[in-house]
Amino acid sequence: MNASVRKGLIFLVVIVLAGLIFQPYQGEAASQVDKINKELAEVRKEMSAATHNRNQAAKDKEYVLSMKAKTAKSVNEVLQQINDVSTQLSNVQTQIDTTESNLQQAGTDLEAAEKRLNTRDKLLKSRIRLMYTNGMVSYLDVLLSATSFGDFIDRMDSLRSILSQDQDILENHKKDKATIEAKKKEIEKSLGEVKQMYGKLADYHDLLKEKENEKEVMVQKYSEQAEELEEISDDQEEMLIKLAKKVSELESQKRKIKVYYTGGKLGMPLQASWHLSSPFGYRIHPISGKRKLHTGMDMAAPKGTSIYAAESGIVLVAQWMGEYGNCVIIDHGGGLWTIYGHIRNGGIMVEKGQSVKRGQKIAEVGSTGNSTGNHLHFEVRKNEEAVNPAPFLK
Repeated sequence: MNASVRKGLIFLVVIVLAGLIFQPYQGEAASQVDKINKELAEVRKEMSAATHNRNQAAKDKEYVLSMKAKTAKSVNEVLQQINDVSTQLSNVQTQIDTTESNLQQAGTDLEAAEKRLNTRDKLLKSRIRLMYTNGMVSYLDVLLSATSFGDFIDRMDSLRSILSQDQDILENHKKDKATIEAKKKEIEKSLGEVKQMYGKLADYHDLLKEKENEKEVMVQKYSEQAEELEEISDDQEEMLIKLAKKVSELESQKRKIKVYYTGGKLGMPLQASWHLSSPFGYRIHPISGKRKLHTGMDMAAPKGTSIYAAESGIVLVAQWMGEYGNCVIIDHGGGLWTIYGHIRNGGIMVEKGQSVKRGQKIAEVGSTGNSTGNHLHFEVRKNEEAVNPAPFLK
């Protein structure tokens, strides 16, 4: 067998042996990849459910807070109505006091009129009895003692005038009494109406107080619901982070992902002009008003400003993610992630599973999610824990 034939046989044996050796290995590797892909599909399904729950909780919280605001506003309106009714009650009480005083005065006036009437009545009756007992003797004595005819006429007119005047006074007193009695009845009727009005206002005041208490209970209930929904949101957000870690681990197994970040400074995610609007650390949240850890740094910049990958890596998340709004998470290996939040709608330029390079444009600045203005929320996580990103940047 010549050398060329021997070499050909050896090459054939090597090929056969390679096939025998690598074929099962490739089959086993394919099976492992399929298994990892199935696990990835399940985890991503859980991420989708967690994202849905987080978003639903955020929507429910927004609705509950709006209902709380409306109810609180209606409480203020009810309080204003209570103040108005209290003022009306005070005014009506003043009317009652005035009417009772008028009624008391009318009673006093009526008693005085009755006394005057009785006095006049007795006087007139005594004169009538005198006339009946003595006849006209006393009056004739007065007339006959006249010194002249003219004096006689004058005395006759005077007697007639006295009798007529007494009768007129008596009639006027009767009229006064009738007028005062009518006035007293009118005042009594008015007092009854005013007291009835006071009773109705008092009932309305009590009803408003009950309404206020009910609405205060509702406001408290909405506050509790909002807190519960915030806890749900936080739980779902924490779950998303854990699921993202699981995706990272599975992707690492699948690709045998290399470690892109080996230390040193990260690249600046914004290369255009920006300013720090909120650093890493505890702060009063601008929307919830509660003291909470701000897990990143807010880099204020105009809407549409380009955002760049701070380091090479694999995209774990490229979607809406609760308070972050539109968000991108990149795994740089070695347990290091960077998170880019509040990206404008339509501003995400990468996909999950995509490899990106340091300095590659991945998104654009916006104000989605829980945001009060256009900025990039830049976050660095080491083994899932948020750390201050400032020392990592150039």
